Amino acid sequence: MPHWLMKSEPDCYSIDDLAAKNGPDIWEGCRNYTVRNFFRDSMAVGDEAFFYHSSCKVPGIVGTMRIVSEAYPDPTQFDPASDYYDAKSPQDGLRWVTRDVQFVKKFDKIVSLENLRKTPGLEDMMVLRRGMRFSVMPVTHDEWRIVMGLV
Repeated sequence: MPHWLMKSEPDCYSIDDLAAKNGPDIWEGCRNYTVRNFFRDSMAVGDEAFFYHSSCKVPGIVGTMRIVSEAYPDPTQFDPASDYYDAKSPQDGLRWVTRDVQFVKKFDKIVSLENLRKTPGLEDMMVLRRGMRFSVMPVTHDEWRIVMGLV
């Protein structure tokens, strides 16, 4: 799928943090096998992604970014000082992988979770599913088009 939604808590890593990089940055710390498989098997360089702020006062989509690297071992899995350290990660680095992303655009206004829920055509969007906890998820072409029409 050429479109994605990637969630981060803005007090941990926000779209402004990504924009300040002025270049690619690692999307680190994903520790879910489905997300790992998305990174490894489904994503491609050039895919577009929504940047979604989660666990905040007004959760929602705040901008866009682009996938700019192939999947590679997430170095934080080997760093005992990292919040994402995994002592059980094998040295081949294949348990947890990541991708680099690059800032594209910050929206003038947030497309809130509440607004997403009210928008016709987004009823099946993964981020709106009850109990959906993935930090990275596919977005269909139609969902992408509809959300872009809201900004």
